Amino acid sequence: MMTFPKKNLLVVMLTGALTFTAAGARQAPAQNAGAGAPGPSEPVKVEIGNSKDLLAYFEKIGYTPKAWQAGIREVPRVYIADIPSQWRQKGSKELPIIDKKRIFFRVITPIILRVNELVMADRTRAVPIAERLIAGGKVPADDDEWFRQLATRYGVIGFQDDRLDAARIEETLRRVDIVPPSLALAQAASESGWGTSRFAYEGNSLFGQWSWSEGIVPAGQRSETHGDHRVAAFESTGASVQAYVRNLNTHRTYEDFRRNREDLRKRNLAVRGADLVDTMIGYSERGQAYVEELKALMRQNRLEPTDDAYLRKMEIVFLVPKESPERK
Repeated sequence: MMTFPKKNLLVVMLTGALTFTAAGARQAPAQNAGAGAPGPSEPVKVEIGNSKDLLAYFEKIGYTPKAWQAGIREVPRVYIADIPSQWRQKGSKELPIIDKKRIFFRVITPIILRVNELVMADRTRAVPIAERLIAGGKVPADDDEWFRQLATRYGVIGFQDDRLDAARIEETLRRVDIVPPSLALAQAASESGWGTSRFAYEGNSLFGQWSWSEGIVPAGQRSETHGDHRVAAFESTGASVQAYVRNLNTHRTYEDFRRNREDLRKRNLAVRGADLVDTMIGYSERGQAYVEELKALMRQNRLEPTDDAYLRKMEIVFLVPKESPERK
């Protein structure tokens, strides 16, 4: 676990994009959720009462282990904004371990893919701009301004009017890239206890990122040795994934991660978790033991194919806890 900038210092990466909140979504009963196709500005909200409801809904939309085993790598745009408290208190305890793991991976995968999708949208625009600038050419003023904003957001330059030479342009491209889903899923499972940790349900904290002064105080914290160390809390699961991806893409601890990923790109190879997991040695105080745990999680849960997954073209669906009759 590493420290990262406080939430109020994080530059929002998703301007005009999905903010991972169910507010404003139109209501749809689970049995009718697949009917119709609202526009992108009108997400659907589906109420889920328990794990059985969730598994039934996944079955209805074809998001099943059988489909995955058949080689289908299309993942629906189904998001859960908050880790429900009943998952920790009841749901995960009642399920067989295999179902618990499958639910966790199927819930978190779309969020990781969506954040990666948005990062790749920036990268796709940035690459030709960077190539032209490095070659000494000029770009339209709006492209130049946008690229400078990008370099600022990723911490390459401090201010938009700072000097942007070839080295800084290359560093920007090195940072604006995806995190392999197989790696992200393994770390989320490890750091959040399959979504059952106190930090997960109190603050949507999936990756055990540290904060200072703000966040959730760990039980038994020793302030005299660790200072005011807290586990960062997030408004949504999406914000947690965004912060994790930004952490790997900007923190000095993960320089090897970014350079190894860049090397894969230069060799026209896919960015895969198995090729980058060794660079996570600094993510935890456990060092190499932590890396070996991630490798075991990736191997035992067959996560490598998630690096080939992509999001389905469909309406956005938010899964929300079903309210009890007395609360309605």
